[in-house]
Amino acid sequence: MLTVGTLTLVTAVSHSYAIGGLAAGAVGIGSALGAPVLGSLADRSGQRPVLLVAAAVNAMTVIALLVAAYLTPDFNTPTDAIAILVTAFLAGASCPQVGPMARVRWMALTTRNLNTRNSIPGTGANAAASGSVASSRADLDTALSYEGTADEITFVLGPALVGILASLVAPWLPLALAAVLTATLVPAFAVHPSQLAVVPAKRKARTAVGSVPAEQQSRVRSLAWLKVAVPVLAMVCMGTFFGATQNALSAFSAQFATAEIAGLMYSVMGLSSAVAALSVAYWPQRFGLTIRWVLAAAAMTAFSLLLFLPAGIWPMAVVLLVLGIPVGPVMVTVFSIGGVVAPAGRMATVMTALASGIVAGTALGAYLAGQLAQTQGPGAAFVVSTSASGALLVLGIVAGLVLRRRPSTQP
Repeated sequence: MLTVGTLTLVTAVSHSYAIGGLAAGAVGIGSALGAPVLGSLADRSGQRPVLLVAAAVNAMTVIALLVAAYLTPDFNTPTDAIAILVTAFLAGASCPQVGPMARVRWMALTTRNLNTRNSIPGTGANAAASGSVASSRADLDTALSYEGTADEITFVLGPALVGILASLVAPWLPLALAAVLTATLVPAFAVHPSQLAVVPAKRKARTAVGSVPAEQQSRVRSLAWLKVAVPVLAMVCMGTFFGATQNALSAFSAQFATAEIAGLMYSVMGLSSAVAALSVAYWPQRFGLTIRWVLAAAAMTAFSLLLFLPAGIWPMAVVLLVLGIPVGPVMVTVFSIGGVVAPAGRMATVMTALASGIVAGTALGAYLAGQLAQTQGPGAAFVVSTSASGALLVLGIVAGLVLRRRPSTQP
């Protein structure tokens, strides 16, 4: 709701898709920079204090964004634009990273269950190790599929709420509601007992790697973070696809109705994506992560070409429904790979980096599509969506090559 709500609000008060895309981009840049910081703090200090502080700060900055938008509705001076961009940036930077930290909790819970099963005396742990690993992998796949579905449902409900509330009431209401949800539900998640499963890595002892030569240790660490960079870049491409599609749909829907219904149209894609993400839990374990990534990204690229065909609201809704089918599996797969390649003690950092990649890409896509929609129309803006899908496919192929080799010594 934060990115789409900012895009809708600023576009409504400024009457410019370009300015709206710029403000949404500021939210994305703030979140992209702030999310890994919050993740790193959570790795070191625990999730609860980080989430509680972030919830309070974010709710206040979102309200400040609302006030700034209505105090500078004409955007006649650079000072007016700066006020909007600064508050939008701070709102994004303080956004609580609930989704990534929920995934960290699932990973910690499934790992703990695996360790518990393998440590029970007299159960033949060595003989049952492969079965336990398979069971743990299946549990984690199910959990991450659920999280992917939950994400997609928010992608359905968030834009839909923005579209309904902005159209029927006022453009300010979606962001006000987002602030209320943040101030109430994020603290509830912060204190949930599942947060106890994640043990903070405060000043992790370095003696464990003391016997490893410094040069080799540096190579291993560099290789580990290089492997993290691949899924992070993939999430940037995914976000670019989201942001470009959102802004392109705003321009497209304005030709037939009002720009505010773009959120409702975009939610159609989220609906099919949610169902497809949930289905990943039932896919065969032999279906490897990188193969899943490549095939789903290829389908996403092919289906994105359909965006150029519709000449009305309902045909576009059908295209979006089809286009959403491969989106969910790609997201679930990339998050799964992120969990596999995350260095020890840095799970929250990696998960928030993946999430920030989505938001940063959303900002980039919203900005590029906004500029193209303003000057050349929605058709040109959809080129950004197709290009982002193609980049996801290329990165899937790269992942199949880069992730083959795993460091023999964990940093």
